[in-house]
Amino acid sequence: MPQTARPPSSWRLFAAFAALLFAAAAQAAPLSSRELHQGWQFRLQPGDPEAAAHRAATQWRGAQVPGHVHTDLLAAGLIADPYVGAPEAQLQWIGLAGWEYRTTFDLDAATLKRARNELVFDGLDTFATVTLNGRELLRADNSFRTWRVPVDGRLRERGNELRVTFESPIRKLLPRVQAMPNKIAGNYPSPYGDEPKDAMTGNFARKPGYHYGWDWGPRYVSAGIWRGVRLESWDRLRIADLHVRPHAVSRERAQGEVVLEIDSVDAGSAAIDIEYAGPDGAPTTLRQPARLRAGRNTVSVPLAIERPRLWYPVGYGEQALYTFKARIDDADGVQAQAQRRTGLRRVELKREKDAGGQGFAFVVNGIEVFAKGANAIPFDAFPARVTRERLRRDLQSARDANMNMIRNWGGGYYESDDFFELADELGLMVWQDFMFGGGMPPGFDPAFRANVVAEARDNVRRLRNHPSIVLWCGNNEEETAWKDWGHGSKLREADPKFAEEVWNGYVALFGKDLREVVAQDGAGVPYWSSSPSNDLAEKANDSNNGDKHYWDVWGGPALPATAYLDETPRFMSEYGLQGWPSLRTIGAFAKPEEQGIDTPVIRAHQKFLAGDGNTRLLKYVRGEYGEPRDFADFVYLSQQVQAEGIELAALHHRASRPRTMGSLYWQLNDVWPGASWASLDYFGRWKPLHFHAKRFFAELAIAPLRRPAKGETELSLVSDRQQPVRGEWRLRVIDFDGSVRHEQREPATLAPLSATRAGRWSDAELLRGADPKRTAAVFELWVDGRAVSRNVVYFSESRNLAWQDPKLRATLRRDGGGYALELHADALARAVWIDFGDRDVALEDNALTVLPGETVRIALKSSADLDALRRALTLRSLYRR
Repeated sequence: MPQTARPPSSWRLFAAFAALLFAAAAQAAPLSSRELHQGWQFRLQPGDPEAAAHRAATQWRGAQVPGHVHTDLLAAGLIADPYVGAPEAQLQWIGLAGWEYRTTFDLDAATLKRARNELVFDGLDTFATVTLNGRELLRADNSFRTWRVPVDGRLRERGNELRVTFESPIRKLLPRVQAMPNKIAGNYPSPYGDEPKDAMTGNFARKPGYHYGWDWGPRYVSAGIWRGVRLESWDRLRIADLHVRPHAVSRERAQGEVVLEIDSVDAGSAAIDIEYAGPDGAPTTLRQPARLRAGRNTVSVPLAIERPRLWYPVGYGEQALYTFKARIDDADGVQAQAQRRTGLRRVELKREKDAGGQGFAFVVNGIEVFAKGANAIPFDAFPARVTRERLRRDLQSARDANMNMIRNWGGGYYESDDFFELADELGLMVWQDFMFGGGMPPGFDPAFRANVVAEARDNVRRLRNHPSIVLWCGNNEEETAWKDWGHGSKLREADPKFAEEVWNGYVALFGKDLREVVAQDGAGVPYWSSSPSNDLAEKANDSNNGDKHYWDVWGGPALPATAYLDETPRFMSEYGLQGWPSLRTIGAFAKPEEQGIDTPVIRAHQKFLAGDGNTRLLKYVRGEYGEPRDFADFVYLSQQVQAEGIELAALHHRASRPRTMGSLYWQLNDVWPGASWASLDYFGRWKPLHFHAKRFFAELAIAPLRRPAKGETELSLVSDRQQPVRGEWRLRVIDFDGSVRHEQREPATLAPLSATRAGRWSDAELLRGADPKRTAAVFELWVDGRAVSRNVVYFSESRNLAWQDPKLRATLRRDGGGYALELHADALARAVWIDFGDRDVALEDNALTVLPGETVRIALKSSADLDALRRALTLRSLYRR
């Protein structure tokens, strides 16, 4: 046999090198992501002007990431709890100081060898310089943006040091603002002297506006790494974005595309698999080859789903969600994966013109939806403390109160993915403001506008797969402030040329820039330039066109709540009345001896009109209920002012359908424990308003609305069902002791998605000679043999009525896995409040009216035992406050 010749040595070297390359390729792995949340320390920069007065804060101490400097100082014992007592004035130095954060981390050799390594910061608040191993990586200037920085060649195996330094936004921006000959309007001037009242910096910073103080929360100009930090490493491919883009959605067919943005290290071929599964869990797979170039690639995979399961707002259908998984393979295996969950739905903002102006209605999958809900503010002054469980608590409470929409107000921050995932699941539509809460931004500055556009793209693209988002809105109240509050006229008087420049910058930012971002990246969701507005029409806050903010009740002239009946907008996106939270919640920040209508701690937690909110509340309390006996009585009556006033407005809005197509009261939640317009307090406890909302936002509601000036009551029957409802309405005019003066029953058919006028009576027709001080008209809607809605009309203010002792009696017993409370009244009991003190109790109903001789059964849940609950139970009503 002849001998086989050996290849030359050069060929052997080449073969060995190729084998090494093949082995490396075979070992290439998909993207890995490592959170860098451990081992952080922080300090006040030693050379900072605040260092001399706060020397202890200049020492390195442990820090929480994600977090905030205020919460780190609290954890270190260097400051008192910012929510307890009245420490706010003493903590303003924190917003004037510069802060520094550092951590170290090690890496394995495999990570160092990967083709790409990038540091990702999901939130830096706000003017931040980032260094890695002594070299500057990034200068950030926007709290709302995601910052991604390549760090290839800058990492080492041991002791990588990451530092982030934060400048004071006030000190950084103040020289620029003070240098302006004529200043643009800001929001709330600081009462603490940390910045001049005539040179507010907040609207120049892309930072949560409420950090500078609002009329429901404290001024804590914080700083910190407030969202996640991670190191992303990959070899071949990274899926930068996965977007399910709809084109046409109906019950018969959903057409669109799955769009992938792919970062590729090298050019080459790949196979893309898209697997999707709907609520039934049965997967379908789409496969498409792709030719990728080095760099960023966009690949579209056509999508068609026959007879899709659609996503609907709660009450209109199911909240069907689909899961889409993308996988990219090449010859060496899986190189990149991503997953998104979304819903298929079609949304439009209907703006039909009619004799009364131009409408404003949300249409989802062809159904005109009356929007019922509230405005959400940030859930904490320090958002890194907000957990998914806390969001679920409050959003579930919104749904439990029969809400179907939440407006995310523009003075906070873009909510977490958790918020929108929960809204998707719960069927809560989201009106999403861009983060402009008030005051005029410097839109005349091209660099500022470019920064905002980058912020908008980050957040629109992050959130666009969520079916709950039905509107992107440019800002909160900035157009009406310019046109109606004197901001524009004052600047035009001082400097006409600059005023024109400011307004043109506003139009460029909110009329063009953000509109284009939503049109390009917003997945078909409509855009609205401001709230309230008519989308840059001449008049901003117009009852006949667009959406409306109405504050003549509570704000402005402080009209009585019955003035709500004189305002019938196309969509009411803000209106509100204040009320204090429970005494238990007040006790979380004020000791018993610190509690009083005008005590310093209580005033510190009442932010309206620089501490004058209780005077405003007293005006409403005295007007309806008379003089409160003590602080506890004041708290209770303030809650009734809020609940009964907002109920009147909301029922009027619903009864005005189809002219009015939305009612969003101010506000859902609290940022800290204190007085506010919220129906849920900071701890998630339901105030009386929230129990009322559960009734006045119910899908079937009876709305007898009495106008005192006319001495007339008009009755409407409201239905959000999509099929006709047959039933009857009933009227009983009774004395407070239960004697029936007269009754009336009429059959009624409620048309789908409608408000039906059912009757009108003068006071004389209802009373028929009865004493108006001792008489009530009880209206009920009965369907399928039961009362589904009740409302009671009184003929004077509560302070003028001759209340009788209802002799309220409560019986509490075990009932299955919970408890049942039976509540009985001998005489009419209005505004009954069931309280268990410091016990955690979830009540099915509360803040209710119990009719004479009636026994009401209420389910409740608590971890406390029966004897403890019985001892803790107290009842109060408008009799014997």
